[in-house]
Amino acid sequence: MLPDYHWHTRRCGHAAGEMEEYLDLARAKGLKEIGFADHVPMYWLPAGKRDPGLAMSERELPIYVAQVTRLREENPDLTIRLGIEADYIPGQDEALRKLLAGHPLDYVIGSVHYLDDGWGFDNPSNRGEYTRRNLEEIYAAYFFLLQRAAQSGLFDIMAHPDLIKKFGYRPAGDLTSWYDQTASIFAGAGVCVEVNTAGLAAPAGEIYPALDFLMLCRRYGVPVVAGSDAHSPDQVGQWWKEALLWIKEAGYKEAATFAHRCRRMVPLE
Repeated sequence: MLPDYHWHTRRCGHAAGEMEEYLDLARAKGLKEIGFADHVPMYWLPAGKRDPGLAMSERELPIYVAQVTRLREENPDLTIRLGIEADYIPGQDEALRKLLAGHPLDYVIGSVHYLDDGWGFDNPSNRGEYTRRNLEEIYAAYFFLLQRAAQSGLFDIMAHPDLIKKFGYRPAGDLTSWYDQTASIFAGAGVCVEVNTAGLAAPAGEIYPALDFLMLCRRYGVPVVAGSDAHSPDQVGQWWKEALLWIKEAGYKEAATFAHRCRRMVPLE
């Protein structure tokens, strides 16, 4: 079955449930390979300004690593990967590289949640900002940052690559040029594209990324992975049949798996 590489835990401050509960649900749903990918500490902010409701603290990072390592030993029937999700913040590449160094990560998921002015565009409390800005400019700024993130060399997987559509605000113009340019850059950067089912629970009502975007990724040879973006145990492997159909409809025949930040391709069912 398609691995689920995108789980969060209560450690990030906005998720619920114990790690063991996530594993129990994985077994119940027939998942054999999974990955925790909690939010990396907010490395770009001074310690006193970091929001504990958005990410773990720097002190908790080694504890998180140790806990996943322990769970591997205690659950030999599952292939448990140690991942992390990290925001791309322009100009902070070295700070992130230093933070991640020395941890035995299997993969790093890169994401864009903030535009250059610090607007956290996927935060429900900031949703009203969409009505005060030009949507074409918002989308352009988002895709530009996503492309820079892929080119940074920091990440193995690009998460929910059209997250900007989360609340259903879409520009009137055609997005094909942004999709095409971004897919080409993903290919050149050697990153994977994530098919993320959390979009089905959002006002957007659609998997991330849009099928047209995913088809272009396939055309450029960008490998694919899947993630439920679970923030509670009941969301593990959510809409997994839909994810597989989405991936196959885009033309993929295989998906990527990771160990020690090395990628291996496996056939789809």
